[in-house]
Amino acid sequence: MLASTRRREIMHRLVTDGYVEAKALADELGVDASTIRRDLDALEREGQAQRTHGGARPTPGGTAKLPYTMKEGERLTEKAAIGQAAADRVRDGQTVILDSGSTTYEVARALRNHTGLTVITNDLRIAKYIAETPGMRLLVTGGELLGSVFTLVGERAIAFLSDYTADWAFLGADAIDIEAGVTNMNTLEVPLKRAMITAAGHAVVVADSSKFGRRALAKVAGLDEITNILTDSDLTPTDSQQFGDVVIQAPPTTEG
Repeated sequence: MLASTRRREIMHRLVTDGYVEAKALADELGVDASTIRRDLDALEREGQAQRTHGGARPTPGGTAKLPYTMKEGERLTEKAAIGQAAADRVRDGQTVILDSGSTTYEVARALRNHTGLTVITNDLRIAKYIAETPGMRLLVTGGELLGSVFTLVGERAIAFLSDYTADWAFLGADAIDIEAGVTNMNTLEVPLKRAMITAAGHAVVVADSSKFGRRALAKVAGLDEITNILTDSDLTPTDSQQFGDVVIQAPPTTEG
């Protein structure tokens, strides 16, 4: 396993579990404990983890989140299918809020053939893409930048959203659980996500199937507070059934 792949898996576990044990990681990933220690040291230098005795935890302040460089190449086919399923719900001339994330970026890409849309986002990568797409009006929330994920957060971003209403809000999620609902590891993003839900007529979570059955640190919303969850067709029938009509699975797509 490549070091980059291994560290991406370690970050996934940090984000969803809140702690990783070095020995358990070594056993599960099939490498020496010294290799895991080097991985954890590298993640600490990057500001993504804090070393503890025997393992690591997310950086203090609840700001740990998988950087775009780790997320953007993962499950592209699934994310493209989710993005297209989201875009199919949107009508020309509507207003759409796009949360930060690699899956919401695919929603932005799938919206490129719509006309007359107004797009509100706190994601600088999405903002750049929309700015270069003809026929769309772009509003960017402002706020403080979380550089590794190109995300704007803070009171200014929340205040900005309070002045607008939208037809749709498409939100990302770090984890989804039948009891805990939609959760996020980065606590700084939670108030902004809730503001997006409040501003939109329909709040839809877009998340690939790997996010299900997990819990992250902070609750964003209960399942009764969102319209639907759009995910990929890899979600098992058992997992899908327990969420009932909330979950809609996107058909496969060849788009990468």
